[in-house]
Amino acid sequence: MSVIKKLTKASHLIDMNDIIREGNPTLRAVAKEVSLPLSDEDIILGEKMMQFLKHSQDPVMAEKMGLRGGVGLAAPQLDISKRIIAVLVPNLEDEEGNPPAEAYSLQEIMYNPKIVSHSVQNAALSDGEGCLSVDRPVEGYVIRHSRVTVEYVDKNGEKQRIKLKGYNSIVVQHEIDHINGIMFYDRINEKEPFKVEDGLLLID
Repeated sequence: MSVIKKLTKASHLIDMNDIIREGNPTLRAVAKEVSLPLSDEDIILGEKMMQFLKHSQDPVMAEKMGLRGGVGLAAPQLDISKRIIAVLVPNLEDEEGNPPAEAYSLQEIMYNPKIVSHSVQNAALSDGEGCLSVDRPVEGYVIRHSRVTVEYVDKNGEKQRIKLKGYNSIVVQHEIDHINGIMFYDRINEKEPFKVEDGLLLID
């Protein structure tokens, strides 16, 4: 059975065993464009990827399934070399612990996403980045664009264009890197991992 057939079976829930780790050549390949109109298989795969992210952020399901929390997942991380990513960025509680009005600041399955424009200013997460395909901590600032405009096709086959900044921008760039065979630590300055260039925006 092919990987995509296994993952898109109705009974299958994606878990950490389905996620390939660094060293696997699929993570270094440039993934293929998804053909349009979208196949049922590609639509289901996107939905399964989103379901994984929701499970990974749910403390009960995450513990039950042994999941690491994630805000993004790309098809190559499942050993499927296709240009599909899912992103799920929760809004945080306010200072008094009240839940946000909207659960997520970004919730989207993107087919063939591409960055069509970006800011001159760069940004990095102050705590660095992690990845479900990397089982070790890698310290350093991952230098990315602070703002990006992304075009993609949604699961209904509609073309979309969104502008992103801050954390959402970083998450989407991390996932788009995956479909281009780029790992987050490729963007860390090897000699000076915590070097702050002029104008670098550090995001908490």
